[in-house]
Amino acid sequence: MKTFGDVHRHLIKFEIRPSVQRTAVMGYLMNHATHPTVDEIYVALNPEIPTLSKTTVYNTLNLLVEKGAVQMLTIDDKNARYDADTSKHAHFYCRCCGKVYDIFNVKAEMYRLPAMPEFKVDTVEISYYGTCKSCLGH
Repeated sequence: MKTFGDVHRHLIKFEIRPSVQRTAVMGYLMNHATHPTVDEIYVALNPEIPTLSKTTVYNTLNLLVEKGAVQMLTIDDKNARYDADTSKHAHFYCRCCGKVYDIFNVKAEMYRLPAMPEFKVDTVEISYYGTCKSCLGH
């Protein structure tokens, strides 16, 4: 469980001025590796910060992504999802339950583009789709 101090230091590391809202959103992401949507974060944080708006959550997430503190996943065709773990890893999306799982044992070669000087890659997103173990009933 990440503490307030951990979250505060993480924001400063990415040159983000901590505010109540930014700290709450980043803290939620750091403590919930569920790849939540804007709505899920808003619903979870609103009871403790009643003045929080969905727009503030959205704008905060955009800032966190822009600064590199969080990655936005486009794995779900209905909603953007967010991940505080910015290390190189892939994701698995279960088409049955909608959960997103981290996949850490992806080979580094998968992240490399063949030598093509006409392209400059700054982001790679590897996503797998299918049915998770729970939904398969195993």
